Amino acid sequence: MEQLSIIQQIDQFAYNHPQKVVYQDHEKAYTYQQLKEASDKIAGYLAQHFPNRKPVVVFGELEFEMLAAFLGAVKAGHAYIPIERHTPTQRIELILQTAQPTCILAVAEFTDIQVDCPVLDYAQLMQTTVDPAKLAQLQPVSGAENFYIIFTSGTTGVPKGVQISHDNLQSFVDWELSDFALPKEPAFLSQAPYSFDLSVMSIYPALASGGRLIPLPKAVVDDFKQLFTRLPELAINVWVSTPSFIDICLMAPEFDQAHLPKLSHFLFCGEELTIQTAKKLKERFPQAHIFNTYGPTEATVAISRVAITDEMLANATRLPIGYVKPDSQVIIMEENQVVAPGEIGEIVIVGPSVSKGYLNNPTKTSEAFFDYQGQPAYKTGDAGQLTEDGLLLYNGRMDFQVKLHGYRMELEDIDHHLMQVSYVDKATVVPKYHQHKVQQLVAFVVAKPNEFEKEFALTKAIKAELAQSVMDYMIPQRFIYVDELPRTANGKIDRKGLMNEVNSA
Repeated sequence: MEQLSIIQQIDQFAYNHPQKVVYQDHEKAYTYQQLKEASDKIAGYLAQHFPNRKPVVVFGELEFEMLAAFLGAVKAGHAYIPIERHTPTQRIELILQTAQPTCILAVAEFTDIQVDCPVLDYAQLMQTTVDPAKLAQLQPVSGAENFYIIFTSGTTGVPKGVQISHDNLQSFVDWELSDFALPKEPAFLSQAPYSFDLSVMSIYPALASGGRLIPLPKAVVDDFKQLFTRLPELAINVWVSTPSFIDICLMAPEFDQAHLPKLSHFLFCGEELTIQTAKKLKERFPQAHIFNTYGPTEATVAISRVAITDEMLANATRLPIGYVKPDSQVIIMEENQVVAPGEIGEIVIVGPSVSKGYLNNPTKTSEAFFDYQGQPAYKTGDAGQLTEDGLLLYNGRMDFQVKLHGYRMELEDIDHHLMQVSYVDKATVVPKYHQHKVQQLVAFVVAKPNEFEKEFALTKAIKAELAQSVMDYMIPQRFIYVDELPRTANGKIDRKGLMNEVNSA
């Protein structure tokens, strides 16, 4: 039997279980029927007024209306481009310049910048009537057509639009619903901004399985008092976030199995999950399944996963990032040659979840994407190795490798050892340059409570302990103590922002 498309999988719940809840915020619940009615209305309007299948920008936060807009665009044959309401104006302008969307669908009030396409107000659009004949003629996105386009940060400061097709997304959703032993009709945390592809790990596995989304809005996440009050009230079984966000939540004593007995699965992606964080989480939620996953936006959210075990936490020096999903392959390459198991090189992803490339950017596409034995392949820029039994290990970003006094080192490796120091709660290390050469390593540290009266004494103690696990040239020369490490809009530690800070001084 032919597999249902993603849209058909979602709509079938509206037909068969119309009152089933699909989205539940702190004040209101929305049903699959409401999702279908709203998305059909949007689809009918777009099909009538924009019959060109060009991308549609959807502007807002984590509202239910954003989901309706996404599905409405796709039903009418348009890929959608999510832009978060708090996005800086310059970045919005750069995205619009690259994307050339057919229109902007504003769930939140759109910024007053000059645009070359119509801006549609979601609330007004809901007042329009749709010709049923138009709905019957809809030709939704399918196959290799783009389903969504998410813009990531480019090294030159110009965002790159990663094109994800219907088939790319289908490959990912099928894998998550089959390989993570999720509960039936799961309730997912929806915390990652929709402009961050980690959000896809919640959205489509929830909607395609008759589950529901429980949003945690930015206003709550940014206010620890509100956040810690809300956490024990979340009616979720599947947690999706970056490790950085779980670190914040673990600061709340009530964030544990006793207060959240239904929370059975943790899925992490977007940055490295440390042993320290995983151990703490295991102590709080001893019955839960904790999965470490790995994958760039360019390969549709994630392509590998591993369940974190007590044995792994006791023996590993760095947590593995998983076994590759069955329909995909990872090869490790060094100077365009595939290396043997156990050897370190660049992680290259091959298979059906690899993007066709960056929107309207053939130069960057040709640098990162290529054909490997008839399959699409993507060079991740991550260093890694594969064990004999196919377990993928992460060795840091290749572009976070620096050379100091002739020694090549990996910044994330230093972070890892610094985090093991007894006086350190969180830390990240950045290079300070002089005339394009690394002059010194600077550590930003959130210290644990301690009895040192002066910072220099604390620094001396940290350096002494760090010297037991790393070479002397890997010990940062300068330490800056902060209350919290800055984070990007996607919740990751903002290493590049800190690099700019130390190098602009």
